Amino acid sequence: MTADDTPEILLIRQTRPDVAERLSHRFRLHRLEEAPDRDAFLSEIGPRIRGLAVGAMSPIDAALFERLPNLEIVSSFGVGYDTIDVREAARRGIVVTHTPDVLSDEVADLALGLLLATVRRIPQADRYLREGRWRQASFPLTTSLRERKAGILGLGRIGRAIATRLEAFGVSVAYHGRTPQDVGYAYHDSLIGLAQASDILIVAAPAGPDTKGIVDAAVLDALGPDGIVINIARGSLIDEAALTAALQAGTILGAGLDVFENEPHVPDALAALDNTVLLPHVGSGSHYTRAAMGRLLTDNLFAWFEGRAPLTPVPETPGLRAR
Repeated sequence: MTADDTPEILLIRQTRPDVAERLSHRFRLHRLEEAPDRDAFLSEIGPRIRGLAVGAMSPIDAALFERLPNLEIVSSFGVGYDTIDVREAARRGIVVTHTPDVLSDEVADLALGLLLATVRRIPQADRYLREGRWRQASFPLTTSLRERKAGILGLGRIGRAIATRLEAFGVSVAYHGRTPQDVGYAYHDSLIGLAQASDILIVAAPAGPDTKGIVDAAVLDALGPDGIVINIARGSLIDEAALTAALQAGTILGAGLDVFENEPHVPDALAALDNTVLLPHVGSGSHYTRAAMGRLLTDNLFAWFEGRAPLTPVPETPGLRAR
């Protein structure tokens, strides 16, 4: 491949140094964040850009596609792609890829850690010790995982990995999704039904218009006063105001959240509650997994520009044409 026909790639929001290094070896790489004038930069290079490398949670919309008339592929860092206008990409014949599978185990591990921390109040016990309160009295007894029933909203790759781990802890599993799957877990055709049958609700479904605020006051009421909510998906799936009110009123027992509706902003009322465990969106945040995600992002671009199908296109991607 000569310098003249080397594909030009635009990196939007830095992910990891090794991602940029790998891309630079194969492509002419441009970094949007380094441009002092974004509009002038896009006007100059936009028509030459054939691929996008996208950091997590970066908005990619029709306005950007308009500036990149020869764009062929968007390779995104992360399993979720709700910040990318996939429908508009498909309309324009642009392929979108993401990084599933390589992070499923890491996120599932964190979901179980978040569940244990919430049920057994591990962060609260840690603070209790550090504040010197153990010298005055033992830490109060907590609830338990014993004899609990977990309902998983969204039994995709991550949901199934969570279910496997729950089974190892002796927790029964049921689920709700768009369609029943060939698995050994009980299926509920409504989220309300799942909540009524569970006292743990784990949110692991994709974000989108159909799931925005799907965990609402009615679902939380159905979960009941012993209920625990765990969210490792996207903050938009939960009605945050309803969740805060339910936690304040004792409608549910507690919540463990790794994601929020307006990240990195967390409502003060939610952060002030003692019956929550709150994490700064770290589900896939290990060196090992982020490196694997970076490799998959670049491998999708390598495959495409070598004339092969990308490895992990999103389900809504347009037909992968021969080129």
